[in-house]
Amino acid sequence: MFIAYAVVAGLLALVLAASATFTLQRNPAITENMVKVGVPDSWLPRLAALKAAGAIGLLTGLWLTPLGIAAAVGVTLYFLGAIVFHLRAKDYALAPAAVLLLIAAAALILRAAA
Repeated sequence: MFIAYAVVAGLLALVLAASATFTLQRNPAITENMVKVGVPDSWLPRLAALKAAGAIGLLTGLWLTPLGIAAAVGVTLYFLGAIVFHLRAKDYALAPAAVLLLIAAAALILRAAA
């Protein structure tokens, strides 16, 4: 189970780090989507920080189990919130958030089981 967690957490951390970077750089693909679902522009730095913290926590969780579990819970809640924002805005293009939610939940289950 640990190797499975390491692979899932590593890939998810990579995606989160890239997304945090693009969010901080105000990449048009990210900002257009955020505006479409009603996320205020002032939230972007905080959301990027949450993604970066999730990535760091998932990787640190390779050595510190409680931190890995906490990070996986946080990332799962982050993407659950993203789905809620999409649904509130009646934007049903939520496949990326749903896939990342499932991957984060898998990381949580794998870390708890390892």
